[in-house]
Amino acid sequence: MKNISELSEEDIKNQYITPALEKSGWKKEYMRMEYSFTDGQILIAGNVVERGKQKKADYLLRKNGEFPIAVVEAKKLEYTADSGLQQAIDYATILHVPFAYASNGKKFIEHDFLTGIEREIAMDEFPTEEELWKRYCANKKFQSAQEKVILTPDHYDPVKNKIPRYYQRIAIDSVIQAVAEGQKRLLLVMATGTGKTFTAFQIVWKLLKSRTVRRVLYLADRNILIDQTMAQDFKPLEKVMCKIQNKHLDSSYEVFMSLYHQLAGEDGDEPFRQFKPEFFDLIIVDECHRGSAKADSEWRKILDYFSDAIHIGLTATPKETTEVSNKTYFGEPIYTYSLKQGILDGFLAPYKVIRVNLDKDLEGWRPPAGKTDIDGKNLPDKTFRQEDFDSNLYIEERTKLVARRITEWLRENGQFSKTIVFCRNTEHADRMRRALANENAELMRDNPRYVMKITGDDDEGKRQLEYFIEPDATPPIIATTAELLSTGVDCKTVKLIVIDKEIESMISFKQIIGRGTRLFPAYDKNFFTIMDFRGVTDKFYDPDFDGDPAIILSDSSGGSVKNNPVEENSREKFHVRGVDVEIVNEAVSYLGKDGKLITENLIDYTRKNILGRYSDLKNFLQVWNAADKKQAILDELTAEGIFLAFLRDAYKFDENIDDFDLILHVAYGKKIRTRRQRAGSVKNSAVLKTFSEKCRAVLNALLDKYSANGIDELENLQVLKNAPFDSFGSPKNIVDLFGGKKNYLQAVRQLKDLIYEAA
Repeated sequence: MKNISELSEEDIKNQYITPALEKSGWKKEYMRMEYSFTDGQILIAGNVVERGKQKKADYLLRKNGEFPIAVVEAKKLEYTADSGLQQAIDYATILHVPFAYASNGKKFIEHDFLTGIEREIAMDEFPTEEELWKRYCANKKFQSAQEKVILTPDHYDPVKNKIPRYYQRIAIDSVIQAVAEGQKRLLLVMATGTGKTFTAFQIVWKLLKSRTVRRVLYLADRNILIDQTMAQDFKPLEKVMCKIQNKHLDSSYEVFMSLYHQLAGEDGDEPFRQFKPEFFDLIIVDECHRGSAKADSEWRKILDYFSDAIHIGLTATPKETTEVSNKTYFGEPIYTYSLKQGILDGFLAPYKVIRVNLDKDLEGWRPPAGKTDIDGKNLPDKTFRQEDFDSNLYIEERTKLVARRITEWLRENGQFSKTIVFCRNTEHADRMRRALANENAELMRDNPRYVMKITGDDDEGKRQLEYFIEPDATPPIIATTAELLSTGVDCKTVKLIVIDKEIESMISFKQIIGRGTRLFPAYDKNFFTIMDFRGVTDKFYDPDFDGDPAIILSDSSGGSVKNNPVEENSREKFHVRGVDVEIVNEAVSYLGKDGKLITENLIDYTRKNILGRYSDLKNFLQVWNAADKKQAILDELTAEGIFLAFLRDAYKFDENIDDFDLILHVAYGKKIRTRRQRAGSVKNSAVLKTFSEKCRAVLNALLDKYSANGIDELENLQVLKNAPFDSFGSPKNIVDLFGGKKNYLQAVRQLKDLIYEAA
């Protein structure tokens, strides 16, 4: 029997906290224990992917098993109950939960977010489910009808076992509560890939099931968005759902899916007028940053006609310009879940950036006197700059060089990695498609759809879009586009996004980056790469790029591209070949632990961060030598955003160099030794001669494993199951050679001390 002072945190929960909660009437199914509400940030180390630490609440208590109402954090008895309260408050704040508790098994400490008051509670006086709910409803001044709406269960599919993530839960509850309170104009801002449509479905489901609304109109501006929505997230409503086509309206359904133009028409003769203004109770406006917010838009007429309905705008990038405003129409976002937060939580794919600088882009190009283009037109005597390229000047060699660099990346990282190339215009997309086709002639011979142009003016390309977004690596693999693929298209497996166009609008930039942020681990999609030929990734360093709503101070057209298309079309265009174009340099940037790109020299960045943790060599060696498992220190460094694999990748360090030596070299200026050198010096050590012949053979084999694969091989007992150790017998037999497991582990510890003895 353990002494109470020896009880672990798990013991405290099982023996004291859980019984106290149950005694106060909390059902076990209403408690989510060990509730992990984030997946842990994905950390890219070269091409290796690791996960950061998950955020995990000890208990999440839910009213009726639905509505999150309290967080409880446990501490060992040796700590005070107060010591866990700050963590409980932190988690409750993230989860938008009104009550936070901490306990060490002797008492509870309560933090009430509704009043700001904290108090001590005896273990047998924890509030009941009804007590907490009444306190919450009294503060919000909810009536019984409002309570019913809020507590309406989510839709749950036991086959898919898909339940809302924590931020989706907050978004759903925020909207449902606002509707219950009578609000009619609501804006939800959720980064691309975070499940806006699934969130919208749960909102619609709860409002329909509670009979708060009877009929719903879901508006989008692209057919593929409607089709994806109906076939995927909204499928449970298929029996009461229809798609409005050919401007035909059937009033017998509950949920209506429509493109804006299916309901638009001539003034006074619009199809939506077939319904009475009070017909719809709820209108969902998908991608509401594209047009619906503009007061003089035809789309806006639909919203104005059904003005008594609840209007909910969904967007990843709300628009604020001098003439267009989502906020003016829908109000301030009721909830925002940003791209940055999605990456930090581990729900979105992080990225690395390869910025490719071309000499003509940096220096400009001035035609030699008398030079003509391929059509014989005289070229003007001026210096063409980057913004001219593929707008009014087409340099054939530049296009070919971009296509060659893209192809090199694909050959290094997988030729069937889905790729989107964003071009200046449709003509540029055509020429880029041809250049990429020629660079990948063998694959085009096998399937001529390996590279496709997918733009709004190309019917064949648009027909191939559904195949491009398929998860399987089926052609098209590379899609060249101008605007069509920049938003709304759900291609989960895109691994490479190429930008070869100017982008002035932060909205457009975020939408383009959003094409790659969806995770798809089943197809090895854990991160994506951005290849930038135009320097537009500077926007990552703009204060506006933090996932918050983008603000454009003056953009009367609502346009997204720096150069006005009309202006481009009106300028004389030249097409030249025979111009030498070269890559001057490339810069690779990685996403750090804080969600920002690492822009400084990677060696300097790593040195600074290691020294920030271990101020000098002596301090580092003390920690290293004291650690039972060296890998734990390396894992901690990774968790702190110190990615040694980045260094190996960027600076081509010998793969036979131990991470220990890499740290010593980069941070403290020590000479590098290879693992083979370290292992060799240990094999000649006098200490090894104190072991029996068979034990020495085992230890020498361990040294060989270390030499080949690193310290993790020594620290993992499972290695004894593999060759060459199986020749010594079973793992138990090997351990018995040393006189038991304790002695074996002691011998391994000595071995590690010897390996790192000469720092």
